[in-house]
Amino acid sequence: MSPREAAVGGYLASGRQESRLSLMFRTAVAAELGLTVTDMECLDFLIESGSATAGQLAEQTGLTTGAITSMIRRLQNAGYLRAERDPDDRRRVIVTPEPEALQQGAELYAPFGEQVAELVGAYSEEELAFLTRHQQAMGEIYTAQLERLR
Repeated sequence: MSPREAAVGGYLASGRQESRLSLMFRTAVAAELGLTVTDMECLDFLIESGSATAGQLAEQTGLTTGAITSMIRRLQNAGYLRAERDPDDRRRVIVTPEPEALQQGAELYAPFGEQVAELVGAYSEEELAFLTRHQQAMGEIYTAQLERLR
């Protein structure tokens, strides 16, 4: 095996491990909160966007509108979000996260965030720019593959 093949193999193996550990960590946090990983990913999307329609959540997750309706109801009953009729189109529902309810999740993620901040703090601006480009490119690959599978 050439040094290049070994380097590529090491990179791919570490990526698989990171993916597994990320899923396991998010699953453990979700369990602590009484949620599923998909519930948490929807909440994360809502935290970034501020609010969204049920249709936008369905598009973002690839879930059916029926599954999204059930998730919205479950998250609303648990106090994680509020759902209101769109004043411009009463057929649509707009969901918004409840910041107070998200605090427990933020507390569970805080030690992880601190460790990541310490790790990232050791990188140069050039290294961070490279890592950002890499993650964006990986995101594009994931998006393309999700579209292919849908």
